[in-house]
Amino acid sequence: MRYDKKTVPVIPVNTPSASYHATIAPGLLRTLSPRLSKLNPGKPFRPFVITSPNIWALWSKPFLASFKDKEPPTVLFHPPGERHKRLASVESLAQQLATAGADRDALLLAFGGGVIGDITGFLAAIYMRGIRYVQIPTTLLAQVDSSIGGKTGVNLAAGKNLIGSFHHPQAVFADTDLLRTLPPAELRAGLQESIKAGIIYDTRLFRYMEQNAEAILDTSNTKKNADTKALTKVVAASVRVKADVVSKDEKESGLRMILNFGHTIGHAIEAATNYKQLLHGEAVAWGSIAALSVARARNTLSEKDANRIANLILRYGPLPTFKATAEKLVALTARDKKNRSGIRSFILPTAIGKVEIVRDVTEPELLAATQSMLTLMRK
Repeated sequence: MRYDKKTVPVIPVNTPSASYHATIAPGLLRTLSPRLSKLNPGKPFRPFVITSPNIWALWSKPFLASFKDKEPPTVLFHPPGERHKRLASVESLAQQLATAGADRDALLLAFGGGVIGDITGFLAAIYMRGIRYVQIPTTLLAQVDSSIGGKTGVNLAAGKNLIGSFHHPQAVFADTDLLRTLPPAELRAGLQESIKAGIIYDTRLFRYMEQNAEAILDTSNTKKNADTKALTKVVAASVRVKADVVSKDEKESGLRMILNFGHTIGHAIEAATNYKQLLHGEAVAWGSIAALSVARARNTLSEKDANRIANLILRYGPLPTFKATAEKLVALTARDKKNRSGIRSFILPTAIGKVEIVRDVTEPELLAATQSMLTLMRK
């Protein structure tokens, strides 16, 4: 990690196919246009913003302020929500780009949460066989996770993210000021992804979130004068984890799979509730608790560490309840994109900061773990 002139964290992401940086700081929107020009020295580009109406209503003025001496970007709107993350949406946006005269010099700006980021990245990957794009994540979940690493795609009725590609952005600009307008539930859901990063890779991050929960949660609000230093530290540490893992395994052939801890059951919960009842981070939190049950049943994780992990997940709640049977959730895991030749790949913690990838978790094990999770939820 390096810093810019104002000691802003600038974290490199280096993969065989792309190298770029994630910049994390408040007030980045005010300098967006110069930063885009710096990314593309001597190269023409025409910016197109893809965002949702609610995000644009909140932040269009500071976004456009940095373009005061240049032609403003063209704005394309996409409705918020996981249920709109479909191929039909990509086709609609592509048609709008073509109608607006976008060519290979177009630069897409993904200005929104994870859904906007995934769709914009996928559109950039396939429009005219590949154009440039930049991630400007507006949610905590997107800042700490989905904007990093080049995963793009959309959902099918059969499962989440089943259509997509790897297409890296030119840069990620995570403006932490944008977090001030998020509902508390969305902030807490994003923090679950940071907890995941600590569980799988970074003991210090996990410990920091244990010891500073009050400060992190106190700054995770909409107060204009809130001190966000603790939250910014969590964002930077989470991005470092994601960047390091992606740099070592770009295409999820091995190590990168550990980023899916909690996601196997988590994605099943999202599908079972039609992507309407839980935020992604909330579903992953419940999926992580189910994974803990598998690890404990196999004696690969100590009871002490399992309790610490579960307690931290619940500390950053409350997690919403939902209706689903263990049998239905386990059946939905068969559609998980990590599966190979019909065999489930599962991420199990072995200690805080360490996990293993296993491919022999049986259906009875998953049923027992999922039932244990549902019993805890109902309490």
